[in-house]
This record gives sequence, structure tokens and C-alpha cells, in this order.
Amino acid sequence: MNWHEFWSPIQLSLQVALLSSVLTIILGTVVARALNGKSFRGKTLLETAMMLPLVLPPTVVGFVLLMFLGRRSWIGRFAEWLFSSPIIFTWWAAVIASVVVSFPLVFQTMKVGFASVDRQLEEAGRSAGATEWQVFRYIALPLAYPSLITAYILGFARGLGEFGATLMIAGNIPGRTQTIPTAIYVAVDAGHTGMAWAWTIAMIGISFLMLLATGQKSNIG
Repeated sequence: MNWHEFWSPIQLSLQVALLSSVLTIILGTVVARALNGKSFRGKTLLETAMMLPLVLPPTVVGFVLLMFLGRRSWIGRFAEWLFSSPIIFTWWAAVIASVVVSFPLVFQTMKVGFASVDRQLEEAGRSAGATEWQVFRYIALPLAYPSLITAYILGFARGLGEFGATLMIAGNIPGRTQTIPTAIYVAVDAGHTGMAWAWTIAMIGISFLMLLATGQKSNIG
């Protein structure tokens, strides 16, 4: 077994999962907090639209992203001008795909977490002169901490295992965009069962260790 060939998809998958999970937890927390307790026309439609990536086939999500970020779209052309290279078929495309498909899980988890926070405690903080940021930082976020941990785990796991949308907009370029899921798919298709098993065991091990570490941290806390 070639070590570089084995390690490269693992390294890229970890890189994509770590970055996408951080971006998703920030975005999902901000959006969930902004919509928490708010009531306005179209809120249900907005939340439904944000949950669509959870129920749509990943290939459909990937196709939509390809149309929006491809070189024929104004977004794709602007990004290519801004970064001097196209977004699609790069590891950044894999990050974007992971953020989009994992966002609904993170958003919904944080939405439930913020909804469980006692609003009277928040009002008490405001009455004492706390700003909205202070209420969020010192009251809402600590009380929603279990949901935050759960949301991050879901976001990381979803980003680590993303396949369909990633394949559509990032492709499967060894050393550049090949993640563990796409590497396993290609290995199985080529009859390289041993390599497929090696990557599968690696992914199971990474996921297990993360869950174990998170569980220990929660018990200590």
C-alpha cells in the first residue's frame, strides 16, 4: 500500500471537515439566534428553504451549486476574478458543499437549543443593562452549550462523510479534491477492496475518536 496514496484523502477530508464544521457552526448559530423568537411574514418559507439540503439528494444539491458557482455564472466569474482561479474542482468547493449540506443539521440543533433557553433570564439580563451581544455571550450561549456541542459533531460528521455534492462540484482529483468517501467509491469501482477497507476503517476510527473525546469533555464539564 502506498502511504501517500492512503494518507492524502484522509488529510484532505480532515481539512475539509474541520474548516466546514467551523464555518457551519458559526453560520448556523448566528442564523438560529437571529430567528429565535422572531415572527415575520415568510419565516416558515425561509426556514423550509434552509432545510432543503437535508432532504434533497446530494447530487441535486451539487448540481445547483455547480450552476451557481460554475464559470458560466456571474458568481463563478466574480470568484474567479477575485481569487484568480475558479472555485469548482478545488478543495474549497468541497468545503462549500460540506457547509451547504450540513447547515440544516446545525441550524435545527441550535434552533432547538436557543428555544430551550429561559427567556426570562434573557430579559433579566437586558433589564440589568446588558447588550444583546452580552445576553447572547453570557446567557444564551452557555445555556445552549449542549446543543452547540451536538451541532458541531453533526456538522463535522456530515462534512467528513459528504460525497454526492462534493463529487459534483469538486470532482475526484487525487491529491487535490479526493476525499475519503470519493476515494472509497473509486477503490470499490476499481476492485481495490483492500484500499477501500483501509479508508473505511480510518473514517470509522476518526469518527469514533471524536465522539469519544467529545463525550469525555461533556462528562468533565
